[in-house]
Formats: sequence, C-alpha cells, structure tokens
Amino acid sequence: MKCPHCQNAKTNPRAKKTKLGYPTFYCPACRHTFNERTGSRFNNYGYPTDVIFQVVLWRLRYKLSLRDLSEMFLVRGIEFSHETVRLWEAEFAPLITQQLKAERRKNLTKMAARRWKTDETYLKVKGETVYLYRAIDQFGNLVDVRLSKTRDLAAAEAFFKQAAQTVGHKPSQVTSDKHASYPKAIRKQLGRKVEHRTSQYLNNPMEADHRGIKSRYRSMKGFKNFESAEQFCSAYDEQRNWFRYREFRNEAVPLSRQRTLYRTRFAYLQNLFKAA
Repeated sequence: MKCPHCQNAKTNPRAKKTKLGYPTFYCPACRHTFNERTGSRFNNYGYPTDVIFQVVLWRLRYKLSLRDLSEMFLVRGIEFSHETVRLWEAEFAPLITQQLKAERRKNLTKMAARRWKTDETYLKVKGETVYLYRAIDQFGNLVDVRLSKTRDLAAAEAFFKQAAQTVGHKPSQVTSDKHASYPKAIRKQLGRKVEHRTSQYLNNPMEADHRGIKSRYRSMKGFKNFESAEQFCSAYDEQRNWFRYREFRNEAVPLSRQRTLYRTRFAYLQNLFKAA
C-alpha cells in the first residue's frame, strides 16, 4: 500500500492491526506507521467505514428515522446514538452526492441528456414553503436537482446553469409547465436555439418522478433548516438515480437482473466511498 505521508509505494505490511481490524503498514522511507484509513476522512471515526457507509446510504434510501437506524445496528452489536447518525449524514451525504455526480458525468454519452423535462415541487422547511427544481432526460434519468427559497426567474436561471454544468452540455429541447420564468431563463442560460415545449401532458413523466422525494420527505415530517434540506434532497436523488435499474422508461427488467444490478452498484459505490 502506498504511504499517505511520502507517497512511497514500497511499504511493508505489519502483523499488528488497529482496534477496528484494519491492517497496518510501515514505510521505510519516512519511517511512518499507518493503516488503510490514515489520511482519509474516516481516520478519526471509531466505527468501520462500511458501517458508516451503510448507515448514511440507508438513511437516504429508505424511510428510516435517525433512531430507527441506531436500533437496527444495536441488535447487530454496534452501538451509536441517533445524534451520531445525524452527524454522519451531515458529513458524508454530500460526499455521496459528489461521487455520484462525478460518475454520472463520466459515464454520460453525448446524446444521453439532450431532451430534458423539468419542473419544480414544493417542500416544507421549518413550516415555510421552498421549491425543489428537478430535471430528468428523455430516458427518465436524473439531470440535476436544486433547492430554492423562491420560485422566480433568478431561481430558474440558477437551476439551468447548474444543470448544464452538471451534465457537461446544454439540451436541444426542454419541456416544462407554463410558469412565466421558464422561457426567459431557458433563453438566457441554455440559448435561443433550445426548443421549449409547455404542454401539461408532455411533462407528465416529470410530475410522476416527483413521487420519490415527496414520499421520502413526507415520512420525515419536513426539514429543520434549509441547508440540511438542500443536502438531503441532492443526495437522495443521486442515489435513487444510481440504483435505477431501467435504462429507459417502462423497460421490463427481470427480478434476477434487478438484484444483480443492486449488488454490483452497491459494491461499486461502497468502494468509491472508502477511497474518498
């Protein structure tokens, strides 16, 4: 294993392991002893990286409260409080978002997201209404998501600018509702050559896609502050899209294939998480 202190590749494994069972190594060049997590974001945590990953992912993916997760791991012999779950979510949910956005852009083909469907849905943060702007492509895959305190021209422009940066190119067509801010925002941020459609029925797939975040958010009974809501919504949609097993809308995928895809993507994301 490469030394995190001097980057020397010729290091020696030691017989001794850490309290969490991680192998240790010795670097003859700089004479440092280190383990697999030395220099990583997980080094000062007293729990295995796999446990932290599972807690954060399950918090995002399933309708589980902070206390639900602490109880689920308690019966497995791992003790931590619901406050620990909250801190792990705040620290590592943005990491999952960052990793999955990078993977999505890296694997994106040039024609994969040329036609966008976009819309906004409302959520509650401390009793006040905020707006979640979301966009998917013609295959139902996520383009981007952005939480805003307002529903106006500035918010629409910020969303389209961020979405174009996320996928690395601008669309040829955008379908939205008839909100007055969309035409000008599209012209300014995406260009005048972009076709803009405003039919209610053409945007039904986008309306239906809101069900994911709405059903997950409803069980949480709202958010306490805007920053945590923004963080959660981005991470939720990224992991939801990552585990999506359909390559195009309404594709029939056998259960065996779904299970294989889930296992493969879970392991891949877990390795990304460890390497951060």
